[in-house]
Amino acid sequence: MLPFLTAAKSSVGKKYLMALTGLFWVLFLIIHLAGNLVLLSGHSDAYNKYSHFLLSLGELLYVLEFILLAFILLHIYSGISVAIGKLRARPQSYKVQKNLGGTSRKTISATTMIYSGLLLFIFLVVHISHFKYQVGVNGDYTTVIGGVEMHDFYRLVYDSFSYGWYVLFYEVIMILVFSHLRHGFWSGFQSLGVNHPRWSPFIDGLGIVIAVVVGFGFLVIPLYIFFIGGA
Repeated sequence: MLPFLTAAKSSVGKKYLMALTGLFWVLFLIIHLAGNLVLLSGHSDAYNKYSHFLLSLGELLYVLEFILLAFILLHIYSGISVAIGKLRARPQSYKVQKNLGGTSRKTISATTMIYSGLLLFIFLVVHISHFKYQVGVNGDYTTVIGGVEMHDFYRLVYDSFSYGWYVLFYEVIMILVFSHLRHGFWSGFQSLGVNHPRWSPFIDGLGIVIAVVVGFGFLVIPLYIFFIGGA
């Protein structure tokens, strides 16, 4: 345990930690999107059964949520630590940030990673509070399926996305998700030392595909519900 903590305190260790926790969350987002796409089917029972199954995991769900929380906090800690380390190493920042192309990766996504990451964390807290713990939610969102009473998450999601301002807020956040994934996926493998000329183009392309699929997928759901699903 001590060697791990010692390694995690080094600049290289922090980059490894940031990469591994970030890639773990990429996997979670893909799984989460796959589950949420059921919302587009129009079958409320299917989505509510899926949600009820997750809640029925009981203590196992709490363990999984603890792991997710620990990973995102470690990701934030390592990301901020690495950013501070870079600032100390080069205290005088450039006056003009440009996309230099090539292998420099001085893109908008790259230069705003710390800001998009913190905004996404704030959104995550709001998102979980609203949908799982129903903070600020008025009304009784329960339903009975096959004689089993369960939360009606399907109706909660549809009611939430019936408000234009909430849809707009969600869309802006999903653009940040795309931006963060666009650079984060490639950067994660670079931090892990996977930067061979043969593999880097493939990893970069795969990162773009994942960012587009995940970002577009989460963008479509609220738009579909607002313009079509609630009609």
